[in-house]
Amino acid sequence: DDDIDGLVHISDISWTKRIKHPSEVYKKNDTIQAVVLDIDKANERFSLGIKQTQADPWETVAERYEVGKEISGDITNLTDFGVFVELEEGIEGLVHVSEISKENIKSPKEHYQIGETITAKVMNINSDERRIGLSIKRLDEDDDDRYLEEFAKNTKPAASAFGEILLTNIKEKLEAGKNQEESDKEK
Repeated sequence: DDDIDGLVHISDISWTKRIKHPSEVYKKNDTIQAVVLDIDKANERFSLGIKQTQADPWETVAERYEVGKEISGDITNLTDFGVFVELEEGIEGLVHVSEISKENIKSPKEHYQIGETITAKVMNINSDERRIGLSIKRLDEDDDDRYLEEFAKNTKPAASAFGEILLTNIKEKLEAGKNQEESDKEK
């Protein structure tokens, strides 16, 4: 008997798709390409991997979605703690409820719908944990910073102490915001 069984574990089908059962993507007698991951000589079985025939997209996700970059994507899920946004097939980011708006949002379900396209800013990437943190409210903060920068540039030092204090405070706020953004990029 020359038959040898090869098994593709469900976790070795796709890097990014959550597959509950192989029948979601394959049917009996489909021809597939796979990589031999392990050989069990005693039981005459191979462990095979389909996803290993391609590069893991999470290895280069930080290059495609740099921290600070503005992205658009479709909402795939709404939870009490945030909004999941598909950036590309199988790659999702999370807009935590605290990053949706400056106002207190109790439930994202009251403001968004699955399938809706939204724009957000990439705040952090953790490729090891396969997580991308996004923010909607920080898009507005960028507008605020541009306004403050323009105001600070076009404001001449006032004759009063109040004017000088205000201008100094605005410049300090802008500098602190830039330092925070650089700190976020380093994470």
